[in-house]
Amino acid sequence: MPAVIDKSKCNGCELCALYCPLDVIHMVEGVAEVTYPYECWHCGACRQDCAKGAITFRFPASMLAV
Repeated sequence: MPAVIDKSKCNGCELCALYCPLDVIHMVEGVAEVTYPYECWHCGACRQDCAKGAITFRFPASMLAV
């Protein structure tokens, strides 16, 4: 699963889009949106830079298995 953006928390600062290494996040009408979800590496760069805590990840169980 790609990054999940809570649009109600997004303040439109664009840092997530700026720091995403694969350019999968873009600003749409002033709010961040994951426009290429299957390209997401789950690296967390977007989440680390989000001061509002608007970005989370939901990992499927198959990704969490050790």
